[in-house]
This record gives sequence, structure tokens and C-alpha cells, in this order.
Amino acid sequence: MSFPAVVVVASNRAAAGVYDDTTGPLIVEALRSWGFSVGDPVVRPDGEPVGAAIALAVRDGARVVLTTGGTGLTPTDRTPEVTRPLLDREIPGLAEAIRAAGVTKGVPTAVLSRGLAGVAGHCLVVNLPGSRGGVKDALAVLEPVVVHAVEQIVGSDH
Repeated sequence: MSFPAVVVVASNRAAAGVYDDTTGPLIVEALRSWGFSVGDPVVRPDGEPVGAAIALAVRDGARVVLTTGGTGLTPTDRTPEVTRPLLDREIPGLAEAIRAAGVTKGVPTAVLSRGLAGVAGHCLVVNLPGSRGGVKDALAVLEPVVVHAVEQIVGSDH
């Protein structure tokens, strides 16, 4: 069975057409290789538009929503703030593992990512960093656990 997934890119500049996002396609490719059904990335400006895109994906039946970008410390980085109210339960270990993966790869600034992971309805929502390296590290963390997590959210056996 192929679970539906959505990728949301938080980027003011990519949303305005200043440059092409390169992180969203990486995530789409990974999800497809893991057996998920996913369309092109949804690119939105930072902040509320990202929250609206996550909420719409959850409402439309996505079982996984992965965001990229908006998790840092700049004033426009608002992805965690628009994600948290949508979550029924947080999964702190997953977000911590993503940060730890970056640090292990020699990127000390990975600890500054404020990304969240959690459950919204029947959907796993995870905020990934906005850099290609951070996305690759996060995908390496997610690959062995994401299908199991999606199955567990609806109460499947271990």
C-alpha cells in the first residue's frame, strides 16, 4: 500500500520565484523511493502560509507531511510556531535525532534547528531543516522509522 504524503517548502524567496527550491525535490524523491505517493513540493512563504499548507494536507488525508525550511533563528523562521498548534502529540525523540544527526556529521549549528515532529490526526508531521545537507541528514534518520511510525499512528501491530 502506498501512503499519501505531502512536502511543504517554507521559503519566502523560492515562493517569490527568486530561485528554485532544491530541498523539496530531494524529499519527494526519498518519499517515493520509500513507497509513498507524493506530488510536487508545495512552496509557500514562511509563516502562516506554511501552517495553512500543513493543515490542508492533513485535512486531505496525507499520512506524512514533511516540511523543509523555516526552522532556524531568523525573524521569518516560523515553521515550528505554525506547526505546533496543529499537532495532537509531539514526538520529541524524532526531532532530537534529526538535530543529533547533523551534529554527528560535523555541523555544530544543527543544534540551532527548532524543527518539531509530531502527530496531527492520522498524519506524521516532521519539520526538516532548510539546507540540502540538513535535509539529507534528516532523511537518513527518517528512512528506517517513517513507515513504522505511520502504521503505529493508526494502531497497527508492532
